[in-house]
Amino acid sequence: MSTSGKVAVAGVAAAIVLFWAVGFWAGLLVLIGVPAAAYLLLDPSQRRRLRGVSRKQIGR
Repeated sequence: MSTSGKVAVAGVAAAIVLFWAVGFWAGLLVLIGVPAAAYLLLDPSQRRRLRGVSRKQIGR
């Protein structure tokens, strides 16, 4: 299994546990809010580099 596949499986498992532990809406807020906050904490140059990497992977 590829690295991205492992990350996806771990994310789904974490979401199920989080939804069960704290409820659906709080879990959804954490699952969306944490990556969004992490993205906003990046420098503009880091955001540009991250967008470039994403575009390269899409256009393979």
